[in-house]
Amino acid sequence: MMDNNLSEKIKIVDLLSENKSVQLHPQGYSMYPLIVPERDEVIISPLRDHKIKRGDVLLYRRKNDKLILHRVYKKKNDKIYFVGDNESVVEGPLDISQVHGIMTAFYHKGKKIKTNNFFYFLSCQLWLFLLPFRKPIGKLIHKAKS
Repeated sequence: MMDNNLSEKIKIVDLLSENKSVQLHPQGYSMYPLIVPERDEVIISPLRDHKIKRGDVLLYRRKNDKLILHRVYKKKNDKIYFVGDNESVVEGPLDISQVHGIMTAFYHKGKKIKTNNFFYFLSCQLWLFLLPFRKPIGKLIHKAKS
């Protein structure tokens, strides 16, 4: 999830609509373990002519005005279904008009990773495939860390 500060949201969306990319620290744990708040950063770029596909991480605005950064679970016609990497519930359908940008790279522990990286793509597809098993996997990881 993104910062809820309205002036920040306006700036982000304005910059994207001016065809500029933005680099920011996402808030919340919905994209954990890929993105850790206060440590990792993301680069969001305008969609331009990008054909949205399963696995893309998009910045969209919910009807309650919050900006959200989640992964595309599926796209059907002009409707998109999203899920956070740390979530097991799919959100949607949302309208394509609610989408403002796409994550094109991120800094994970200071290392820049582009979203067109083959290993990133493969791990994202695997994580989407494992959606039904995320809760049990999360519980196992939490127990292992305790």
